Amino acid sequence: MSERLLPPREACRRLGIHFVTLKRWIYSGKIRAVRTPSGRWMIPESEIERIVSGKAETRETKAVIYARVSSSDQKADLERQIQYLTQYCLAKGYRVVDVLSDVASGLRADRKGLLKLFDYVVNRQVDVVVVTHRDRLTRFGFEYLDYFFRQFGIRVETVYDEAPVMSARSLWRT
Repeated sequence: MSERLLPPREACRRLGIHFVTLKRWIYSGKIRAVRTPSGRWMIPESEIERIVSGKAETRETKAVIYARVSSSDQKADLERQIQYLTQYCLAKGYRVVDVLSDVASGLRADRKGLLKLFDYVVNRQVDVVVVTHRDRLTRFGFEYLDYFFRQFGIRVETVYDEAPVMSARSLWRT
């Protein structure tokens, strides 16, 4: 039996918050939400109970680190990425579930680390994917991967990128 999903209005009523606050919580990862095929956010009832019972502050954020370089002569840079991202996660209070890395072009879709990352996302084993730059995950189409990950309630944190990620709404409605 699957868990009961609540519409945003009901979730806001139970939590005593405004819709804008709920939306902010969803995007920041404070509350897990599921996106339906029609594009609506639905909130699992267990998430409401978790927050109401006061366990929101004790929930740990599970992170997976993903680093990539294009060629084997850049392995020193790969190690620097991993070291920096590990320190970043420690500073943010994230529990690192796994460190994944690839030495391959960002255009290749058959990277072992990337495929393992997809497994983590699809099985909802992590809350956040941490990368140094968007192009470490993929050279083109980062918005598609970000949208895909959000469908499973997982966010992507890019440490150095300043450019905002296109929202799923703008991605699919343009």
